[in-house]
Amino acid sequence: MNLSGNTQNSPVLVAFGANLPLDGQAPAETIAQALQALQSEGLALVAVSRLYRSPAFPAGAGPDYVNGAVEVSGAATHDVAALLALLHRVEARFGRERRQRWGQRTLDLDLLAAGESVLPDAATQDRWRHLAPEVQQAEAPDRLILPHPRLQDRAFVLVPLADIAPVWRHPRLGLTVQDMLAALPEADRAALVPL
Repeated sequence: MNLSGNTQNSPVLVAFGANLPLDGQAPAETIAQALQALQSEGLALVAVSRLYRSPAFPAGAGPDYVNGAVEVSGAATHDVAALLALLHRVEARFGRERRQRWGQRTLDLDLLAAGESVLPDAATQDRWRHLAPEVQQAEAPDRLILPHPRLQDRAFVLVPLADIAPVWRHPRLGLTVQDMLAALPEADRAALVPL
């Protein structure tokens, strides 16, 4: 998948979060180091959101998270498979273990969107986006789905994303980040507190 073009028109958006300490350091410190690691892997940080404290998801699943979002550019952003591998490599450097879906973690890097790309195809993206919540927690896709099928439902993704890409438009929903955020319940939006 080639994603050529200006990052202003085709932003590559990544969400990040952590809720477990790593070697005694707080999640916010891990995130700062992980952002530096992305740069050392050849990515430019075009825009970085503020950091937000948010309740664990699903509710009661552990300590509060520190969440944010970043727009990246660089050679790896032209190939989503290479970019995903890079994100997984950085997660592993910071102690990420993939044992439980939506479990606690030292670092999470989620590829949210690559411009207007819909992967692997519109029908698959739509299917995963429409899954019932209980199915979402039990099933994981066997391939990358873009845009991320849950991004429109999650304040902990949309609030920081609104800091850096408020007018990015979801290619299947036709809604901007601002629109999707406004559609969430006020209590969900209010639960995020800037650090």
